[in-house]
Amino acid sequence: MIQGSIVALVTPMEEDGSLDVASLRKLVEFHIEQGTDGIVAVGTTGESATLDPAEHCEVIRRVVEQVQGRVPVIAGTGANSTSEAISLTREAKAIGADACLLVTPYYNKPTQEGLYLHHKAIAEAVEIPQILYNVPGRTGCDMLPATAARLSHVPHIIGIKEATGKLERLAEIQALARPGFLLYSGDDATGAEFCLRGGHGVISVTANIAPRLMREMIAAALAGRRAEAEAIDAKLAGLHRDLFIESNPIPAKWAVFAMGLSKKGIRLPLTWLSEDCQDAVRAAMAQAEVI
Repeated sequence: MIQGSIVALVTPMEEDGSLDVASLRKLVEFHIEQGTDGIVAVGTTGESATLDPAEHCEVIRRVVEQVQGRVPVIAGTGANSTSEAISLTREAKAIGADACLLVTPYYNKPTQEGLYLHHKAIAEAVEIPQILYNVPGRTGCDMLPATAARLSHVPHIIGIKEATGKLERLAEIQALARPGFLLYSGDDATGAEFCLRGGHGVISVTANIAPRLMREMIAAALAGRRAEAEAIDAKLAGLHRDLFIESNPIPAKWAVFAMGLSKKGIRLPLTWLSEDCQDAVRAAMAQAEVI
């Protein structure tokens, strides 16, 4: 079972926007040392939307090679084209990823039946554990709990990353899905409460900056230690908020750079964090005692 604090890893880049492989290796080791429970390579935070297919697969391969089986690697392989998602998922399996994270198709706004058939087709095409990813604020497409529950019965679909921040969604999916279906929060601000209510972990942006605290907080929540989880969460609250002061992953990439873990690189149409936002992110990092 993949559970706990799973980082949605940023993709380090040179200032010209090309991949920074040396920093990627360093970041993976940083997360292993800090106790991160799993790594998502090339999710939303990893700038999946602007990497071409070859780069996409290269990042997954580099992460798998660096991790060397020490923690699970989940490859982001979603797309708004079913055939493209199948192709990326096949490549991730061949590379050696432990599971795949598949965002709902963005922009083209499929129906609930379209969502079901899309994810069913991928699961039938590639025998690898697959995690659904619902983030309607980014995709314009909302997978409803009934559809997630329906997909929970499809072989190879093991769970869902629910990123609406609506905690009532957790109870709805729990009530409808098959036993053992894994539930991950995709919203750092409500991640502790999500796990206290029976979730299995969080796929986190904040974990890029404060991986040890995130691991400790989620471990406490999974064990039902509410007071401990809430106390740690209070230290992380500024990061949960200000890592979204501009579009993710803009603030996260700036923070990782400020920690000396990567270079000053991001790919257009995203831009470097505005100077008037940097003090807020720096203060949040200080609150979490990472600087």
